[in-house]
Amino acid sequence: MKKCETTIRARYQETDQMGFVYHANYLVWFEMGRTELMRSIGLPYIEFEKSKLYLPVLKAYCEYKHAVGYDDLLTVTTCLESLQYVRLVFNYEIRKEGKKMAGGFTEHAFINEAGRPVVLKKISPFLWNRLCKALESDEE
Repeated sequence: MKKCETTIRARYQETDQMGFVYHANYLVWFEMGRTELMRSIGLPYIEFEKSKLYLPVLKAYCEYKHAVGYDDLLTVTTCLESLQYVRLVFNYEIRKEGKKMAGGFTEHAFINEAGRPVVLKKISPFLWNRLCKALESDEE
């Protein structure tokens, strides 16, 4: 499966009164990692939007292992975990100096502009094949 590493630094505005990064910001970091992964395989989200296709989140899960604070330098590792006809799943790990701080996944559907699920393989064989290729690449 294709993996992508994205480096981010926790910003002051992302912290709460206790000085820790607010929990919802981890989902924003997941999105940053996902966006970079899609870009790295030649499928920035704009390619889906040109085809009037969208990828809303169906499920999101995050497990917090250790607190992250202001100015911490983090690596978000994102991988395309699975691909089905109408959905796909991304896995994430957030690390600081090699230590796992959080991890999780998001599941997304392929929908059209009317908000209805679509079978990507039928609607856009090009996008489907590119995702299949990414899923098969860099297998470990």
